Amino acid sequence: MTIAISSEAFAQSRAIRVGRLWDGVRVVDDAVVVVEGDRIVRVGAGDVPDRAEVVDLRRYVGIPGLIDVHTHMTYYWDRQPGTRPLGQRRRPAVTVYLAQENARKTLETGVTTVRDLGASNEMDLAMRDLIGMGAMVGPRMFVSGQGLAPGRGATGPNPDAMQRTTAERIKGGVDWIKVYASRGSFDSVDTTQTVTFDEMKAIVSAAHAGGRKVAIHSYGPSGVTDAVRAGADSVEHGVDLDDETLSEMARRGTVWVPTIDHNRYYVDAKDEYGFDQEAIPPLQDYIRRNLESARRAVKAGVRLAMGSDAVFTMFGQNTRELGWFVKAGMTPEQALRSATVIPAELMGLDDRLGRIAPGYLADIVAVEGDPLANIDAVFTGVRWVMKDGRVVVDKTRGGG
Repeated sequence: MTIAISSEAFAQSRAIRVGRLWDGVRVVDDAVVVVEGDRIVRVGAGDVPDRAEVVDLRRYVGIPGLIDVHTHMTYYWDRQPGTRPLGQRRRPAVTVYLAQENARKTLETGVTTVRDLGASNEMDLAMRDLIGMGAMVGPRMFVSGQGLAPGRGATGPNPDAMQRTTAERIKGGVDWIKVYASRGSFDSVDTTQTVTFDEMKAIVSAAHAGGRKVAIHSYGPSGVTDAVRAGADSVEHGVDLDDETLSEMARRGTVWVPTIDHNRYYVDAKDEYGFDQEAIPPLQDYIRRNLESARRAVKAGVRLAMGSDAVFTMFGQNTRELGWFVKAGMTPEQALRSATVIPAELMGLDDRLGRIAPGYLADIVAVEGDPLANIDAVFTGVRWVMKDGRVVVDKTRGGG
């Protein structure tokens, strides 16, 4: 494995040299990033400070640590013979321990921050806290706990109950509120809306009053439209979005997380899951419609963010969504912004994440190849990752 925690003396300045740097805004050739502790203190060209420890990565392109805004880190499969990813049962503490593998694979893709949108038994909160303490290696996590959905046996809309549940989640320590506003998951692309506009509005009102933002899952267009009107901060999934909804998203600054690649993953992993062959054409059709909506969203000026919706064996493929964004009409640089600057703004972290600049956390990725010319370099070329000023992935040794 290529995960490592370096033993650098944090008191010493480190000068990280890359052949080319995209800092989130501009490109700098022969760049030097000076790091002290967990922060970047200087970014420039060619000038190495006296007595600084030099990290020579000049054969690589440097980019900011990436942000995956839709994961399920605690969805872990141990690949035991005779088992499937879905349906395994184990104690929550065991799952949290085993899910370190998902966290390590995520770091290897250059993702240093995730927004985790749905886990049971507070397992995501536990992982967040363990990583924050330094007791577990992984990306920093911002978590939602159990997503909100209509309760079993619900006889109709109940905005008051949704509002109370939102307040309970906030009291329990979540960073985000996740709402499951439609059906659709794994091999199902059922777009039936299950949460009403009034319920969404009640959730958003309670969340914002409590200082939290809201992500709303909707496979179908009606749920997306209602989520945008209700004031959701981000909308997850979605197809067949109409021009009026796209225009409203652009006007409000609603971030869309289309998660196109997660259905590609389900098609590729169909045998692992034991999906029926009949499920594959609907998944492929959903991908086509999802991509077409993304093309129209890009033209409409909607802000898109990279979300993998990674579960089980998808970890390690977190950044492949960027390829779909380029197919949707983005330049590679715009696609990189969807994994850095835009997610940082969405999460209210744009004063410390998403860029390589003085005062920002030292999250830096070195890529072999040029992702500004070919986004595929991000999928295959990550060789070195620093998070919070510590080297957590190093594939540069022995010819890397």
